[in-house]
Amino acid sequence: MLIAKYCSFAVMTIGVALLSTGTASAQEYDMILHGGHVLDAKNHVDAVEDVAVKDGLIAEVASQIDPKKAVKTVDVTGFYVTPGLIDLHEHVYASTGERDSYAGDNSVYPDGFSFRVGVTTVVDAGSSGWRNFEDFKEHVIDRSKTRVLAELNIVGSGMRGSKYEDNLDDMDGDATAKMALKYPGVVVGIKSAHFTGPEWKPYEQAVKSDSIANIPVMIDYGSRRIERPLYDLLSTKLRPGDIYTHCYSGLRGEQDPETGKASKAMLIGRQRGIYFDVGHGGGSFSWTVAIPLMQSGFPPDSISTDLHITSMNAGMKDMLNVADKFLAMGQTVPQVVTEMTWNPAHEIKQDQLGNLSVGAPADIAVLSVEKGKFGFVDMYNTKLMGTQKLICQLTVRNGKVVWDLNGISSDLWDAPPSSDPKLAKRWTSFTERPFGGAAHQKFPASVPVR
Repeated sequence: MLIAKYCSFAVMTIGVALLSTGTASAQEYDMILHGGHVLDAKNHVDAVEDVAVKDGLIAEVASQIDPKKAVKTVDVTGFYVTPGLIDLHEHVYASTGERDSYAGDNSVYPDGFSFRVGVTTVVDAGSSGWRNFEDFKEHVIDRSKTRVLAELNIVGSGMRGSKYEDNLDDMDGDATAKMALKYPGVVVGIKSAHFTGPEWKPYEQAVKSDSIANIPVMIDYGSRRIERPLYDLLSTKLRPGDIYTHCYSGLRGEQDPETGKASKAMLIGRQRGIYFDVGHGGGSFSWTVAIPLMQSGFPPDSISTDLHITSMNAGMKDMLNVADKFLAMGQTVPQVVTEMTWNPAHEIKQDQLGNLSVGAPADIAVLSVEKGKFGFVDMYNTKLMGTQKLICQLTVRNGKVVWDLNGISSDLWDAPPSSDPKLAKRWTSFTERPFGGAAHQKFPASVPVR
């Protein structure tokens, strides 16, 4: 009996080895995504291609790659294959326990919200300032599987409510720039948000900090004040390459009250090269603003969520739901993918992200389009009906599967493995299938499987 078991095990082992590692060239790649429709705006790819991954990087993109060269080949025929999505506006400094604070309980931990919608990179939009950024880095950035980047709040104490965010004495462009320079490539911008006063100091200090650190400013313009009109912000205060978020809120002069189209402030901002970001949030996206602006030719440069504990359960929901709204307003899948990948990467000067160039990080989203009848809700609880909905089928982060909605990368439980289980670490972060007979045990027909 022992000899029989050994022989069975040996045959199975040889079979797996022949299937996955039959030649020296069989291990050239860790994984191939086969047969998907690749959308890669940076490289102008909009076609059916295979994508190969090796050591956490994109290794090859071609019309056909021999599956024998990879440890694992995943069939993604009929799906879109895109760079991992980048959410330019989230709040994920959730570790402090501070009540009613975006440097605390109003934020969420990123890993519970990112991979399931194809997001591999999030940018925390000003939850921390120079005083508490290193705490945020230690407790969230350094512990997350999601790539977390940050925009520092120009307020040194971060986004902790009006007591802090209206404190002009804590707005220090030099100290903020010094912290940004200490962590290049992690701190990717400066944020000003929620300011209610009439002064220009928050925006002037933010621009000063960015001029030193060579990173963009993102502005959430706070309360609308006649002393600092939006036109002046976008025509003189901000620089080309800075970012204006919440662009479809209508709360601060984004819409011409007579025509319903984009205001003169928005038009001059775009003409000057300022980027416009959605930043949907719980109270920053209105159909009465978005639809007329889209119809008059004012699309966003980047789609983002402004994810936090309120927006995630209200009209916003998640990254793909925000993208679905732009599909419902007439954009195409390639357009919204560009606005979630290459455009935001370029806005924060992280051009190594948001694309599938050979040598780029192997962050990949595999998306399907569901057809049907769907309602999409804005900040005022009104809806626009649409016929398309994006679904994330698979997410790859650093070359490994981290989300698989329907098990397209998985083997059937009662079938031999399609790749060598001993090499599974090369392509997946999931629990590995044991190498041996226990992995392939079949129950008798009389034993019900529950």
